[in-house]
Amino acid sequence: MKFYNPTSAGRRGMTRTDQSMLTKKEPEKALLRPLKNRAGRAWNGRITTRHQGGGVKKMYRIVEFGQANLDVAAKTIALEYDPNRTAFIALIQYPDNKKAYILAPQGLNVGDEVICSEKPLSKLGNRTMLKNLSVGTMVYNIEMEPGRGGVMVKGAGTAAQILAQEGNYTQLKMPSTEIRKVKNECFASIGTVSNSEHRFMNIGKAGRARRMGIRPGVRGSAMNPVDHPHGGGEGRQPIGLKHPKTYRGKIALGVKTRKRKNLSNKYIIQRRIKNK
Repeated sequence: MKFYNPTSAGRRGMTRTDQSMLTKKEPEKALLRPLKNRAGRAWNGRITTRHQGGGVKKMYRIVEFGQANLDVAAKTIALEYDPNRTAFIALIQYPDNKKAYILAPQGLNVGDEVICSEKPLSKLGNRTMLKNLSVGTMVYNIEMEPGRGGVMVKGAGTAAQILAQEGNYTQLKMPSTEIRKVKNECFASIGTVSNSEHRFMNIGKAGRARRMGIRPGVRGSAMNPVDHPHGGGEGRQPIGLKHPKTYRGKIALGVKTRKRKNLSNKYIIQRRIKNK
């Protein structure tokens, strides 16, 4: 972590992740796309995620989550910061000079070779089928269906652990402590996602949050009863309810949000352990 000197009230306590291992270069132009800021709004213009808007304009980096080039070794030529995700990304180059971005695992260095193959290749950053990996291996960027591309475990510092190989399925312990089955023909990358210090980052001041596209949020207890279930009362008051609720009145403490008829429920062996 990088700690700032307390030269002002906003700087006091402000931290950011250590980026000294990143390559000092501009992003690859051919792998950039414009990204429109929708300020938390859906296709119909309605706000679906509150407290979003503004922020510094960003370009989207095209990251390869699948396995477009099998059995072709690529060389890591740069480690870069991605403003659209918490993890760092790695720029790799194939023998035909074609370049691509991938999620960088913790410990990957410039010059290291990575490869995606159906054969067992247990090395940091390599991508292979789950059935080729031994019990205890840490993996990330995991497919849910063969050929779909990685959709699980992509946040900074996260990894899933292989618990068992059972028939056509592999049992994984997810970062949420949930244990689930995944088809063993699905691909996964070996290692832990980079930037593990991200969860310790302290934004420090409101201006930094605004540059990140985070708008102010008002506490429910500071509102009137008509505006929020926590509102009302003379002076400072407790919420007056048995459980915390959202501003729309929905119970928000330990409530299961997963759909009961979700088709993938049958693959869950053990639910996640709730934080007390």
